[in-house]
Amino acid sequence: MNEVTGEVSSAEAQGKAAQEDVAREQVVLLTLLSRGYCHLCHDMEAALAALLDELKIEVEVLDVDADEALLARYDELVPVLLHGEHEICHYHLDVEGLRRHLAQLRC
Repeated sequence: MNEVTGEVSSAEAQGKAAQEDVAREQVVLLTLLSRGYCHLCHDMEAALAALLDELKIEVEVLDVDADEALLARYDELVPVLLHGEHEICHYHLDVEGLRRHLAQLRC
């Protein structure tokens, strides 16, 4: 930036744009709360696996029954797809809801 005029040089603007592009393309880690005997859980995990590359996501699968706090909160809702503490969907994968959530993150 030119300290006198306050203008940003084209090289600085391009560098900032490139950094923003990288941030938009970073892989997003999601958490799938699941249990071994749940067919809906297996269905959601398979549906997510098919979208990993396209949506630039990774999915960590957690057994809800192995954590008392998760079990108390999500027992009847599994499978549950989370990004941090934000619930994206439960029971069935909401692909459009997931796409909206990722688009908001990457704006």
